[in-house]
Amino acid sequence: MRIDIITVLPELLKSPFEASILKRAIDANLVEVHFHNLRDYTTDNYKSIDDYQFGGGAGMVMMIEPIDKCISGLKAERNYDEIIYMTPDGETLNQGIANQLSLKENIIILCGHYKGVDQRVRDHFITKEISIGDYVLSGGELGAAVLCDAVIRLIPGVLGNETSALTDSFQDNLLAPPIYTRPREYNGWDVPEVLFSGNFPEIEKWREDQAYQRTKDRRPDLLEE
Repeated sequence: MRIDIITVLPELLKSPFEASILKRAIDANLVEVHFHNLRDYTTDNYKSIDDYQFGGGAGMVMMIEPIDKCISGLKAERNYDEIIYMTPDGETLNQGIANQLSLKENIIILCGHYKGVDQRVRDHFITKEISIGDYVLSGGELGAAVLCDAVIRLIPGVLGNETSALTDSFQDNLLAPPIYTRPREYNGWDVPEVLFSGNFPEIEKWREDQAYQRTKDRRPDLLEE
């Protein structure tokens, strides 16, 4: 997979990709991540990427021309499965979206900034709009990092145990069940006996029951879906 991220703040984005699972995935050539500074695609001496909005109103707007030059340049080199715009009014990111995107080959992510982008960018270039929640950030960079983490960890070979992702919360619309590790007893708090039974069908049923109950208690909306 190749991910191209278009941003006005590439330095804000690089850190999450230089450690842990994302770094290992990049080092193992399981994914390529490229950052493109939008100011490199400007034509004036001030490297302007924003301007006042027509009709008046507070907030600056990202201009269409540098975005067009960047996206068109990338598309001239390869085909892209999705061109994603990170925006608060996009479709809320969930595990299903992450699963779908993990199967793609090439993706462009455009990080919004200021008041947002010229609507013509959304109308003519963007194929998918994604939000990471019902709140507003200073820009789309942190949202892009969240999206990349959710997607990259699902690529085969990225996680040490590939079945681990299949038991994460939100797979099959259920939250993950309780998990335990050593010591078996701590401060009088015990681990459920069923986990030591060696009866794996019984253990699996216990986990399914716990996942269902946890989902029912905390996120009943998932069961409705």
